[in-house]
Amino acid sequence: MNVMKRKKLLKNFQKRHPQSKQASDYIQRLQADRTAFNHYPEVKFLLNHALMADHLLQTGHLPQDIPNLTLPEDIQDHLYESVNARFALGDPAGDREWDRISNLLPQVDKDLRSFRDYLEERYGMWAYISSSFTHQLARYLDGKPALEVMAGNGYITKGLREQQASVIGTDSLAWQAENETGNHQVTPIEKLSALDAYHKYKDQVDYIIMSWSPDGDPVDAELLDAIRKDGHPVQLIVIGEKEGATNSPAFWNHAELVSDPGIDKLNQYLPNFDLINDRVYLVK
Repeated sequence: MNVMKRKKLLKNFQKRHPQSKQASDYIQRLQADRTAFNHYPEVKFLLNHALMADHLLQTGHLPQDIPNLTLPEDIQDHLYESVNARFALGDPAGDREWDRISNLLPQVDKDLRSFRDYLEERYGMWAYISSSFTHQLARYLDGKPALEVMAGNGYITKGLREQQASVIGTDSLAWQAENETGNHQVTPIEKLSALDAYHKYKDQVDYIIMSWSPDGDPVDAELLDAIRKDGHPVQLIVIGEKEGATNSPAFWNHAELVSDPGIDKLNQYLPNFDLINDRVYLVK
């Protein structure tokens, strides 16, 4: 099975079967990992970013930008050099320290790679939406009104509203019984399906924002088809992984991607912190 298909199946499974582990246990593990690697900045740096993002989300704020949370392939070499720098050659304490961190490293790697799963389970956040991203998105909209469909808990809408952008947040809330999407809204979201929201507000907005549409649901293709049939000059901004973890095959087969320097700049603020390659697209 190729990597792209594996990722799609994994995300589809996770949406329908949220992890049973307690979210608080995950954060406690990250904190323990940070303590265990307190002397190793390359690992501690990544753990600190994940923990800070969680802290901001817990306190009702959008998180900060985040680096790729995958440990580099040569991390063991760097850690070995660090141990040698801390302990004298032949010191048994150095051998014990190397054994300790070598044994812990696979678990730390797994914990960092699980950060997206944690965000989905704990906060219903599927795309990583930072305050700097919504700031740049508001600048891209340039005062023009926008409609967000499939807004979930409303992270994009919240960030735009904090930037004084004119935005209407909507979601069908169909996932509430299966995961945290829609259960912990961070800003008021109107209960409307994507198509109903489009038909209700199409004459009031210049942009539609669609983030992380499920890969097994053709509603995204139906929305694109409705926009085209109307001939309405609304522009569609899509956030997801092209032909990957998000959006239906029908959507990607028919989407026409528009080259836009503003979209290119937006993508500088949308981190790829794991295997999922989230990007922003302008679609017509």
